[in-house]
Amino acid sequence: MDKTIKGIFKDGKVILQEAPPTTEDSQVLVMFVEETSKKPKTRGVRLGSLAGKGYSIPDDFNAPLDDLKDYM
Repeated sequence: MDKTIKGIFKDGKVILQEAPPTTEDSQVLVMFVEETSKKPKTRGVRLGSLAGKGYSIPDDFNAPLDDLKDYM
């Protein structure tokens, strides 16, 4: 049976954060996970990032298009 359990390596010892699934002698694998404090990169344009740079939305942006008036 394979089971993953979180733990902490501190002062040369592995401290498990939950009980193992067995009390018998078993083989284990220890993997050291590098912690990162960086925020994940996001794609696209952030809201408000174009403010004051000469871009604007026209007042009639949500008005129906003349090309589609036959269908409305």
